[in-house]
Amino acid sequence: MRTSGIPERPRVGLGGEGVLRTTGREAGAMAVITEALDRGIRYFDSARAYADSELYHGMIWGERQTRRDGIFLTSKSASRSYAGAFADLTQTLARMRTDYLDLWQIHDLRTRPELRAIEEPHGALRAFLEAKEAGLVKQIGVTGHHDPTVLAEAVERWPVDTVLLPVNPVEAVLGGFVDRVLETAVAAGVAPIGMKVLGRGHYVAPDGGITAEILIRYALGFPIRMAIVGCDTTAEVAVLLRAAAAGPLEPSEADALVEAFRPAARRLAYYRGIL
Repeated sequence: MRTSGIPERPRVGLGGEGVLRTTGREAGAMAVITEALDRGIRYFDSARAYADSELYHGMIWGERQTRRDGIFLTSKSASRSYAGAFADLTQTLARMRTDYLDLWQIHDLRTRPELRAIEEPHGALRAFLEAKEAGLVKQIGVTGHHDPTVLAEAVERWPVDTVLLPVNPVEAVLGGFVDRVLETAVAAGVAPIGMKVLGRGHYVAPDGGITAEILIRYALGFPIRMAIVGCDTTAEVAVLLRAAAAGPLEPSEADALVEAFRPAARRLAYYRGIL
């Protein structure tokens, strides 16, 4: 892998959804971040587009600089232009109250025209490369959950260190992300990171035996460096760590889970925009 900074353990990180993707919920957000820190989570996800998420993180890292040691702090920019991406980074660093990011990601790549625009001389990719060269970010990545073909092409074409992609039973039915993109990333030495593990909670069905812990353990069965999950409460942080400690599902359990999702997989892939 090109990247060496992603924490090896636990194989779970705090995602940018949940209480972090809100406005004006400082107490709840601070409680979740602090709980994650205290329980040993070291990977923290955010994005310029995630409401007050970066501000919440700034309340932690700006006041507790000594706790940044060993922490892997990330954010993203959805700007497709050089100027827009650099403006986003400037705001991100100010909002998160830090001098650098461990990982900065090109956010939510969807179409081939977007990919081409990002590659243009005045496109965002140049901003990402220059930011890395200047030490403002240690690593760069790309994220996508819309079209696996486009995301795989970006991984092949761009000198990224990481790729953030959906990893869940729906994807095992539909194909594209958990096979082609993952295979492309591994072959290129790019570190894969799993998202959409719970489908924003829509995939959790306790009455049917499908819990958040089971879905997280399912994702950990793939060759990903990390599975990130957004949390609304400190109790959900505990579930995230419990799943990491339990490890991947047995193959038979994983296969049964995929079959449970098969009839509704296309409908449940809401983030692909294929309905």
